[in-house]
Amino acid sequence: METIKKEWKEKGYVDEPIPEGLDLKKAIRQLCKEKDAIILAHYYTVGDIQDIADFVGDSLALARKAADTDAKMMVMCGVHFMAETCKLLSPDKTVLCPDLTAGCSLADSCDAADLKKYKEEHPGYQVVSYVNTTAAVKALTDCVVTSGNAEKVMASFPKDAKIIFGPDYNLGNYINSVTGRHMLLWNGGCHVHEKFSVDGIVKLKQEHPHAVVMAHLECKAPVLAIADVKGSTATMLKYAQAHPEIKEFIVATEAGILHEMQRTCPDQTFIPVPPEVSEGGVGCSCNECEYMKKNTLAKIYNALKYGWPSVEIDPAIAREAVKPIQRMLSLS
Repeated sequence: METIKKEWKEKGYVDEPIPEGLDLKKAIRQLCKEKDAIILAHYYTVGDIQDIADFVGDSLALARKAADTDAKMMVMCGVHFMAETCKLLSPDKTVLCPDLTAGCSLADSCDAADLKKYKEEHPGYQVVSYVNTTAAVKALTDCVVTSGNAEKVMASFPKDAKIIFGPDYNLGNYINSVTGRHMLLWNGGCHVHEKFSVDGIVKLKQEHPHAVVMAHLECKAPVLAIADVKGSTATMLKYAQAHPEIKEFIVATEAGILHEMQRTCPDQTFIPVPPEVSEGGVGCSCNECEYMKKNTLAKIYNALKYGWPSVEIDPAIAREAVKPIQRMLSLS
């Protein structure tokens, strides 16, 4: 962190304050025009960022959309591994990450060195990794999957294939349960989706008996067991859009998605599932990722103004890391 702060200072990234009264949204769009840049916003960022973005979506979908544009620069408003994925698919473009300290508990739960050692201990096994991983982990991977295509991609592997699946234990456990596989599961997880309260869902269902419960596949098995709709963030959004007759939804994923759900489905109500009550006995009504919330309009403005912080990947790692993505795309 101190190294990052020093580099910010050396580049003048924090030395010049943003002019008081500046309309950041307007200024950001003007900088995008001047620098041939686009804004990519993950569903879990705050509403103000989603409102100014060129594209809003899940991480891989955003990276693919950006790669298909002629823009020379992109600002990935999400977390660091997402910016890396953008760079893997757009190696000749400038990829900016508004806050380099916006990490991911799930990606951080699988260190490349640890995975390499685990592979060596299990010869003959293929590695299937969730896309929510670092480029270094992808470079050790045979195929990646998303929460939206995991079942379909895994169906292409023989039933008796020896597979290490990581880092999300809950997603891997779900795939094992619905396919009858016995993959070795890495013990990693998302700190947001791990905390959803089953009791909270039950209580909300009692208060809203006609509501449909939707849960992300990163949630624990007990949460998925009581969900009516299970899938990726995009899957949940599309389900709500396709069922206007359903007026209430109980949603177990990061609360940022409610902005897009409410924007595209204004006549429906979306209720966030709370996290489990903390040790101090104090809970809150929603469950948010503090890393996603590190993205701010001010940081996006500065990133565009200075053209920094940009994301770079070691070429040797990049050459290997893009291969499992390409394999997944060919299978899905």
